[in-house]
Amino acid sequence: MPSENSTVNPPLPRPGADSDRTIAAVRQNLRKTRIAAREGLPDAERAALTRRIEAHLDALLARLAPRSVAFCWPWRGEVDLVPWAQRWLAADAQRQMALPVVRTPGQPMVFLRWHPEAPMETDHHDIPVPAGTEIVQPELILVPLNVFDAAGYRLGYGGGYFDRTLAALQPAPLCVGVAFELARADSTYPQPHDQPMDWIVTEAGAFPAVSD
Repeated sequence: MPSENSTVNPPLPRPGADSDRTIAAVRQNLRKTRIAAREGLPDAERAALTRRIEAHLDALLARLAPRSVAFCWPWRGEVDLVPWAQRWLAADAQRQMALPVVRTPGQPMVFLRWHPEAPMETDHHDIPVPAGTEIVQPELILVPLNVFDAAGYRLGYGGGYFDRTLAALQPAPLCVGVAFELARADSTYPQPHDQPMDWIVTEAGAFPAVSD
């Protein structure tokens, strides 16, 4: 369901080298402008939108009933799911939560167990990650989205970390993209390596990815 924040993208160029460069430029511009809009959200508005996202996450996870969930520590104005993750863990002692960690550049990430008392360190982006906890194979991954479309495709930061990781994970976990509605676009111009989400959660609700 598009929102008033959704924008119509430029027409898709014809196939060829020029179109590849044009698509790359369009994707980069989408990424840049939506990150800037997200970082510019006023604190009160961000808090209100986050509460609505948390409510939709609660309802969706109650329906999907995973026992192990991975999420990402917020970066560059992403939705802060740390308080929500603490509450989700506290509600059931059998639940596990994990954070993604890049151990080898260019290789799939691993997911290390996280809880509020877990020892932490920072990675090369100064993002907190667990230090020395055990590897968890999550049943469901909450993936941050800089830009997304209704088909479940996303734009990250261009490093391919999640695409490599999701392509390698077996069995494949459920992937739930989490973002503010301002990240919604008519299309992300998905590329062959892009891995789509199964669900999208924003302040507007929880939506299954819709294939064309």
